Amino acid sequence: CRRNCRGNPNCLVGIGEHVWLGEIDENSFHNIDDPNCERRKKNAFVGLTNLGATCYVNTFLQMWFLNLELRQALYLCPSTSMDGEGIPKDKDYEPQSICEHLQYLFALLQNSKRRYIDPSGFVKALGLDTGQQQDAQEFSKLFMSLLEDTLSKQKNPDVRNIVQKQFCGEYAYVTVCNQCGRESKLMSKFYELELNIQGHKQLTDCITEFLKEEKLEGDNRYFCETCQSKQNATRKIRLLSLPCTLNLQLMRFVFDRQTGHKKKLNTYIGFSELLDMEPFMEQKNGVYVYELSAVLIHRGVSAYSGHYIAHVKDPQTGEWYKFNDEDIEKMEGKKLQLGIEEDLAEPSKSQTRKPKCGKGTHCSRNAYMLVYRLQTREKSLTVEVPAFLQELVERDNSKFEEWCNEMAEMRKQSVARGKIKHEEVKELYKRLPAEAGSPYDFISLEWLQKWLDESTPPKPIDNTACLCSHGKLHPDKISIMKRISEYVADFFYRRYGGGPRLNVKALCKDCVVERCRILRLKNRLNEDYKTVTNLLKITVKGNDGFWVGKASLRSWRQLALEQLNEQDEDTEHSNGKMNGNAQSKDESSEEKREEEEELNFNEDIVCPHGGLCISENERRVVSKEAWEKLKQYFPKAPEFPNNKECCSQCKILEREGEENEALHKMMASEQKTSLQNLFHDKCRPCLGSWPQETDELYIVSQFFVEEWRKFVRRPTRCSPVSSVGNSALLCPHGGLMFTYASMTKEDSKLIALIWPSEWERIQKLFVVDHVIKITRTPAAGADPEGALYTSEPQLCPECREGLLCQQQRDLREYTQATIYIHKVVDNKKVMKDAAPELNVSSSEAEEEREENKPEGEQDPDFNQANGGAKRQKISHQSYIPYQKQGIRRSTRHRKVRGEKALLVSANQTLKELKIQIMHAFSVAPFDQNLSIDGKMLSDDTATLGSLGVIPESVILLKADEPIADYAAMDDVMQ
Repeated sequence: CRRNCRGNPNCLVGIGEHVWLGEIDENSFHNIDDPNCERRKKNAFVGLTNLGATCYVNTFLQMWFLNLELRQALYLCPSTSMDGEGIPKDKDYEPQSICEHLQYLFALLQNSKRRYIDPSGFVKALGLDTGQQQDAQEFSKLFMSLLEDTLSKQKNPDVRNIVQKQFCGEYAYVTVCNQCGRESKLMSKFYELELNIQGHKQLTDCITEFLKEEKLEGDNRYFCETCQSKQNATRKIRLLSLPCTLNLQLMRFVFDRQTGHKKKLNTYIGFSELLDMEPFMEQKNGVYVYELSAVLIHRGVSAYSGHYIAHVKDPQTGEWYKFNDEDIEKMEGKKLQLGIEEDLAEPSKSQTRKPKCGKGTHCSRNAYMLVYRLQTREKSLTVEVPAFLQELVERDNSKFEEWCNEMAEMRKQSVARGKIKHEEVKELYKRLPAEAGSPYDFISLEWLQKWLDESTPPKPIDNTACLCSHGKLHPDKISIMKRISEYVADFFYRRYGGGPRLNVKALCKDCVVERCRILRLKNRLNEDYKTVTNLLKITVKGNDGFWVGKASLRSWRQLALEQLNEQDEDTEHSNGKMNGNAQSKDESSEEKREEEEELNFNEDIVCPHGGLCISENERRVVSKEAWEKLKQYFPKAPEFPNNKECCSQCKILEREGEENEALHKMMASEQKTSLQNLFHDKCRPCLGSWPQETDELYIVSQFFVEEWRKFVRRPTRCSPVSSVGNSALLCPHGGLMFTYASMTKEDSKLIALIWPSEWERIQKLFVVDHVIKITRTPAAGADPEGALYTSEPQLCPECREGLLCQQQRDLREYTQATIYIHKVVDNKKVMKDAAPELNVSSSEAEEEREENKPEGEQDPDFNQANGGAKRQKISHQSYIPYQKQGIRRSTRHRKVRGEKALLVSANQTLKELKIQIMHAFSVAPFDQNLSIDGKMLSDDTATLGSLGVIPESVILLKADEPIADYAAMDDVMQ
């Protein structure tokens, strides 16, 4: 066979044996790389591991490492490990300061035997997020500042002043008055020059623009101390001194006002390998010729992603190297070759062609930092690693050698095991087929394949998933088994264990016989269906028939087919599937419950007591011949001869039900007659205008009234109401939860007012658990409006206050709610006449919306907290006032011109809302002035809930005029 014959237990071809037959390369016996690939090559530099998004750190570290003066100064820093007895050999070295981290890292980069090292200790000490790419230029500034501050505490001046000597220059801001010629200077130090590249093609043009003269005129005039008045003036930068290492930052990453984010400028900038700075200097009496020593590259079109690479010149040999994390490539011919670094990750349609570059010049659209070194004829330094650092490096090298030896030993052991397995497979595969007439065993194909797969060591043989309900091999599992010789089976069970063994005696005859029975019934089903259909047409006379459910008769063929299929697949359900994916107990018990809920054949006429149901409309009599045919398919179906009596218990219950229905109708009629006005909701008292004919009114819950009306309308379908249930209107202390004022407004939908005459009848008809009464006491000599109103029981102030607080808290705990942002144009205040809904207080707006709601929506449980207008069914407990209610929101807000809806959450910060507003209105966050109900929103870190922003709020947005301060925009976005 060319491939394995599926379903044939005798075919042993194509199960994975081809890997082992013939000669095998030793390397296929293991998946361990050669440890020597991790070893540093001769005269090569050491790389740095990228910890996720730390390639920008690696580029600066390699550039600083190749600054020999900086490296030597750092080696001269005293270390805590030099004090006392040094570092114990059984403990790992843990640097205590940034200088010690940098010392150790530089020593490893210089003398390590590894191809690359891990800078995680240094990165962790700086507190950098390894998964987030930071601004590389900002990192360079901050780290240099930190290093200078750390080294300033050193006693050795060569160490203390190294950052200033190497990187620090000086320039002056010079302002000259046009009137009197007075010149004022502001001196400033710099560690890099930040050069604008927009609109420029050459580096020298960028430097010229940096130093160009600026006119101060109009509103921007300069106050002259000599003239004692504002005068027109000029201002420019003068370079006074330059450092040994000149860092030129090319401002490739600028703020884009349209998107509110940084963007990268992919314009080509030309630069030469030699840079003469003398024309740009204030005093031209020195040597200011610099040579290029490093180019830092950012690959990618976005300012927030991409990859950083460094091209750095070795100061000792003059050769250029490309540092790309772990990989370091030497450039040919001691020349800088930018090459593929100039290709964008995502080419744009409007790509500009690369300008032609002459000898000694280069062009780049990805370079973001150029480093020049002052040209000198002195020989480069030879920097030696201090003894204490060399000892630490040798310890690390020893660990590396141990790891290499361990990996080599593991490779050797894997090869030895592989050779043994190779011989074993070749020998056993020859004897694997069972010869005719010889003893044999069945074993699963999956296990055999795992045995032939070296990557997954075989587990003990498990044949339980292939057993039938009789504990033998199921006929349907033969297709996934293979028949092997007893000799090989003995070896497998002896070597790997497991079971049970399935030999010739394991074949299950009972299952085969049952399968044949099911197949015969399946083949006969269509024929028997026609026979039964014809028999059902014959009228049954006498007592020879049987009762069968009409629903069962309509679907008996489908039920029979399903039952036969279930029996056919019974073993798979009971033993689970191969690969050990047997069903859990919970799943199987759940399936059993579902099966029990589905009625089997003829169970539709079985009453709850197990007898024949009393409804003759649901059943019919079939002949004895038809019943016998059906019994062949449903041997366990309940049997009811047509002379069988109906269930006596059901007859009694039926009589009782008829009597109860008559009683409920009578009760409903009596209650409706007694409380006719309450049922029809006519002539109801109102607290807003107290009726003059009485000084007392009673209160019941609206829920009680609605449930009672349901019963009166449908007494045969609804249960009678026995209790008034006024406890739901009281707090746990027995006090009333509502004030007189609230019962006239927002809480009026929770209560129903009852006349005294109606209350007397209610007490006779229902159980009254609590009496709630409101009494009017007219003031002496005063008009009716000056009356006092008291309630029994009295108001519970604590619980009432708690309820109000809970309602307010709910308004502060929302998710995905709608608010509206209204933009104010031309500094005009939005007046009440122009947009009245913007000036209504939140409580007034809520009342107005509540009054305008349809009758159904005034229900206290009408809830839109989950997004949809969903009317919840009120239960006896669900409307209790002191339980947590959903937030009622109106969807009737009328949007006005210049207004947009936003989805927000209570725990969202104001800063996050401003970002949403920026995308909706194209207004930068720092240009936004937001207010709500006359109160300014200014705390960007505060949440919307704490600022009083609730669902359906309207926030006013006033936009400032755009500013051109890109640095301020950058700070906001950062």
